[in-house]
Amino acid sequence: MRADTELEAEIPVHGTAGTAGDGSSYAVVAHGLVKYYGDNAALAGIDLDVKAGTVTAVLGPNGAGKTTAVRILTTLTEASEGTAMVAGFDVATEGGEVRRRIGLAAQDATVDHLLTGRENLVMLGELHQLARADAAARAVDLLEQFSLTDAGDRVVSGYSGGMRRRLDLAATLVARPEVLFLDEPTTGLDPRARVELWDVLETLVDTGTTILLTTQYLEEAERLADDIIVIDHGRIIARGDSRSLKREVGGDHLHAVLVDADRLDDAATIVRTVTGAETNVDPEARSVNAPTTGGVDSLIDVATRLRDAGIAVDDLSIRQPTLDDVFLTLTGSPCLDDELIDLTETTT
Repeated sequence: MRADTELEAEIPVHGTAGTAGDGSSYAVVAHGLVKYYGDNAALAGIDLDVKAGTVTAVLGPNGAGKTTAVRILTTLTEASEGTAMVAGFDVATEGGEVRRRIGLAAQDATVDHLLTGRENLVMLGELHQLARADAAARAVDLLEQFSLTDAGDRVVSGYSGGMRRRLDLAATLVARPEVLFLDEPTTGLDPRARVELWDVLETLVDTGTTILLTTQYLEEAERLADDIIVIDHGRIIARGDSRSLKREVGGDHLHAVLVDADRLDDAATIVRTVTGAETNVDPEARSVNAPTTGGVDSLIDVATRLRDAGIAVDDLSIRQPTLDDVFLTLTGSPCLDDELIDLTETTT
């Protein structure tokens, strides 16, 4: 995967997936997407190229522009500047053709909780102009694919969170979309339900579906994505697969988890003094992290200084960088939650 943000693809002609100079096809091609809300730039000019039949994950802190990009690509809002093609059609001028070829699972479930799972899928099939018999057959297939056959005739209000999310994803597939957009698909799910949904997504990719997903779960991106794009303040700041992004951070990292989050600043000062590097502090995880070239000596030095300062730790270690380290190193502290502006916008 390329770590740069330059596109090699040409803007595709109508009705094609888009063809790059090397002959590879692209399901999504975007150039210079900009979105303003008043004086605020939710997107400040991003380029995307998503190869057909692959998974691309878009990472970024709250307000980075992830949902804004998805809304533009799915025709729910218009870009202030730039162009985008999805499944070979222009999102600005051929929105109807784009919508016929995509599926979208937003952060909030869209299924009707007063209907059964089967009724939801049949209704959506008919809305997609399938004959009733074909809609019913499609519902049977999807219920089986998402392990919901036994719950198919139960009212959705009685489903667990994981079951509702699987049904919501099944609903986006009724019309067999070429490109599937998932906006933080596993938010709020317990670990078991999250893994089950990942298994389903991997099956979809095996059948040729192209997936673009936004997520804040680093493990999710690492497991699913062929290509990872990191967005911050409306700009793409890094791109590549998991391994190449980790190489950008490089080296060992000293990692400390404190017993008392109130001592994080003191611990960060100690780690910074020993490593000579800037630290990443995560208050929720009570952790301090920094790159180091000192090996075990730096670990011993930090341990001694923490003990002398009366700072208790739950964990102190040296490890290889993770995708979390990449995320924190590239984005720093989260930016303002400007994404909320986009979520409340009405489509024009």
